[in-house]
Amino acid sequence: MATVVSDTRLVQGENRVVIRGVGWEGYQTLLSLVGNQKVRLTYDRGDVELMSPLSRHERNKSRLGRMVEILTEELDIPVICMGSTTLNREDLDRGLEADDSFYLKSYSLIGNVDHLDMNVDPPPDLAIEIEISRSVLNRLGIYGALGVPEIWRFDGKKLRVLLRQEDGAYRENAESVALPWISIEELLQFVVEDDYREDTQWAKAFRRWVRETIVPRARGGSEND
Repeated sequence: MATVVSDTRLVQGENRVVIRGVGWEGYQTLLSLVGNQKVRLTYDRGDVELMSPLSRHERNKSRLGRMVEILTEELDIPVICMGSTTLNREDLDRGLEADDSFYLKSYSLIGNVDHLDMNVDPPPDLAIEIEISRSVLNRLGIYGALGVPEIWRFDGKKLRVLLRQEDGAYRENAESVALPWISIEELLQFVVEDDYREDTQWAKAFRRWVRETIVPRARGGSEND
């Protein structure tokens, strides 16, 4: 099938290219060609968007992902980290890669963690979405069709927790459901933390805060206990 490049944009160094009329087979071919390169593919009913992320994009993704990992470690919550694993279903004619994704409550329902099959396995409980520049395709609509219940979406300044509704749309919420002991404001202050240029000291500070504040809260005790 012939393909047409319909939109090429350079937004603050973040390159997005949309190819119309690729179809499912063309999408699968592009996934194979891209492999492990730093290119994200979004597919929505025939159209594909390719995006090469900025270093700023990757750092924000890394910080939010490490926060989830530290929280689950300190709270002793089982988790399977799936990173940017491709999530797609041919029957829905949609697919994408989250910036990061995690199985929490539904981790035990995955058949083979090395070969995720969205036709059989449940979607991740939590996806992280960094959107420094806006996608041409409707990524939230794709997440909703795939059934991802919660998304943390960060645009470089504002962090939103989005919860999937029965109709597949997302509604902003003040707190996470996947990790209900922490608010958006508390998450945001560590995502945009400028006191630490390197990540080791930042992670230590966040872990210390989790131990002193979130762990007692989750256990129903006082933060000063």
